[in-house]
Amino acid sequence: MKQLLQDARTGELQIAEVPAPQLLPGCVLVRVAASLVSAGTERASAEFASKSLFAKAKARPDLVRDVMAKMRRDGLAATLQTVRSRLDQPQSLGYSSAGVVVAVGDGVVDIHVGDRVACAGAGYAVHAELACVPRMLVAKIPDRGEFSAQVTYQEAAFGTIGAICLHGIRTAQVVLGDTVAVIGLGLLGQITVQLLRAAGCRVFGMDLLQQRADLAQESGADAVCIGTREFRDRCFEKTGGVGVDSVLITAETPSSEPVNLAAELARDRAIVVAVGTVGMELQRKLYYEKELDFRISRSYGPGRYDTAYELKGRDYPIGHVRWTETRNLAAFLQFIADGKLNLPALITHRFPLEQAQRAYDLIAGNTREFFLGVVIDYPDAESATIPNLAERIPVATVAPPSNSVGLGVLGAGSFAQNTLLPALKAISGVSFIGVCNATGPRSRKVAEKFGFSYCTNSETELLQDPKIRAVLIATRHHLHACQASAALHAGKAVFCEKPLCLKESELAELICASSNNPAAFLMVGFNRRFAPMAVQMKNFLAQIDEPLAIHYRVNAGFIPADHWVNDPEQGGGRILGEVCHFVDFLCFLAGACPVEVQAQIVGNPGQYSMDNVVASFKFVNGTVGTISYLANGDKSASKERVEVFGGGAIAILEDFRRLELVRNGRKQVTRARWTQDKGHKAEMRAFVDALRGETGMLIPFEQIVGSTLATLRLQNSCQTGQPLRVELGEFVASALRGRSRTE
Repeated sequence: MKQLLQDARTGELQIAEVPAPQLLPGCVLVRVAASLVSAGTERASAEFASKSLFAKAKARPDLVRDVMAKMRRDGLAATLQTVRSRLDQPQSLGYSSAGVVVAVGDGVVDIHVGDRVACAGAGYAVHAELACVPRMLVAKIPDRGEFSAQVTYQEAAFGTIGAICLHGIRTAQVVLGDTVAVIGLGLLGQITVQLLRAAGCRVFGMDLLQQRADLAQESGADAVCIGTREFRDRCFEKTGGVGVDSVLITAETPSSEPVNLAAELARDRAIVVAVGTVGMELQRKLYYEKELDFRISRSYGPGRYDTAYELKGRDYPIGHVRWTETRNLAAFLQFIADGKLNLPALITHRFPLEQAQRAYDLIAGNTREFFLGVVIDYPDAESATIPNLAERIPVATVAPPSNSVGLGVLGAGSFAQNTLLPALKAISGVSFIGVCNATGPRSRKVAEKFGFSYCTNSETELLQDPKIRAVLIATRHHLHACQASAALHAGKAVFCEKPLCLKESELAELICASSNNPAAFLMVGFNRRFAPMAVQMKNFLAQIDEPLAIHYRVNAGFIPADHWVNDPEQGGGRILGEVCHFVDFLCFLAGACPVEVQAQIVGNPGQYSMDNVVASFKFVNGTVGTISYLANGDKSASKERVEVFGGGAIAILEDFRRLELVRNGRKQVTRARWTQDKGHKAEMRAFVDALRGETGMLIPFEQIVGSTLATLRLQNSCQTGQPLRVELGEFVASALRGRSRTE
């Protein structure tokens, strides 16, 4: 399919041929018929992308602080790699569209194939021929009636903007008969004027452009002005000197003049709402003397930015939240169907997708034309044929060598691009065959960057490709187990980034899948055991023939509770998602698997997500270990410190930058010269060597299963604080018995 993309480094636009998005659970796949270009949001995005790196940094000092913190923690090379990767990512543009549903995901019961819908949401309602949109960001387009023409896709494409306007009006608590001032008569302002007139309000509008003011008056505004003094006088004249009941600021400007003008227009104890992006240096005296209520309208309405609502479909009860973003979207479409709005009058330009560059030249002011509503059309949208949803797009033209190891990749996120794929690319004899990602633009970009033969949106096609011998899985955590199991059943070798799974039942299935396919093997991304300093540390400890005492302290740093890693369904939480690394490292140093685990949670004042944990482990060979995984420290300090005691010796590993080995009064210190090495390159080399049969699998399968089972039990122990046994042999036997019962 074709999609409009923007280069994050240069701001350049292109119409790219990319795989269609995967249809995800709780979503619908929409063949787009029309999408609206937002003159405010999308122009700002384009302007930012076209800035130099220095100008970007100046505009976003918050990001600069993040970069500096990462450089102190991870080193210059890793930081530069991350920054370059971010700038290399293609940006999907658009957030308001309309089209026809061509497929429905699991869990969606009230939207059907063939329904005409309006779509909302940045990253979802994009300028593309096909879009995968969560159910809560979709609303059906209603019929106009038996004797009226149906609502057009071009009108419905205004849905997101309309929902923003409706939420702004509701935030102002406007009621029938109110007098309302609207400052800024761009697209938001024009639609706001029409909605207020439909609600029985008297409306006064102001804009600096005469054409916009005239259009608002044609749409029913009671008075319009292009000057602030004239507008102030007119508002007081029309209200008998009282002032307006509420002010809606729909302008876009860094200036704070609109918010202070609003205070002058308003009556005593009125409500002022900022809908557009404006400066907010309020003059306290103006707001204090009238005891004004200043509010900021958050996008489309309640539910916006709530992942449980938008992505998981957990609606708010209508008795408690009457107007959610979904219901605002539906209400706006009903206004169109009822003939209360004249949206065609707001459409000044229409372009086919192939000419989208002209639309952006227009909103950037390059053509110096007057514009308002700019619509992109997709001519084939109403075709009766069902589009090909499983796409495979060739990228590289050079055939891979016949004796090379063919690699397929599931998931093309930042970690895969910054760390795993560069490490694999540096190894000769590896052919990058296919890459599959949920979103087409990222699949295409990664395929081009690393030289894959093709990109696709079909996991099945990739797993069935005979040229692919090994599959790298770098998707989100909840997909790891099912994808690894499918790849093993397909006879592929698997490298699965941690964690391997989120449930014991998934681990049991992976044990069965591995035993059914002895030719294939499974490796998990426990990279730390491959780090040069870790190997040196292990060799030092190998001379000790008694149990060890190991302490691993991790200054993990705080991440918000709504981060996807903390989502129990997608990320599984930080214990399963991150602590598994350190459990494996203890197994590596101990040379054995845990037989008992226990966790204690540090008291939580409310901001942490069960991510301040002190865990203890007993190993089958008598070694004991503790992991202090803490999110309540300062990220600027070192992240990881491992201390091992035993046999009259001590080994201390500090952040994989400094290793201190002490025995018989003699100290040996090793320091990293340039940057820390956590073992990713050696890990990838070991995986490829195992594929070639040059070495055995360097993480014993027993330890992969043992450390994963111990981490799952550790998660359970966090609930009670009680110790739990890790009966590895019994668990494996039970998993295999379960397989035999189902065969």
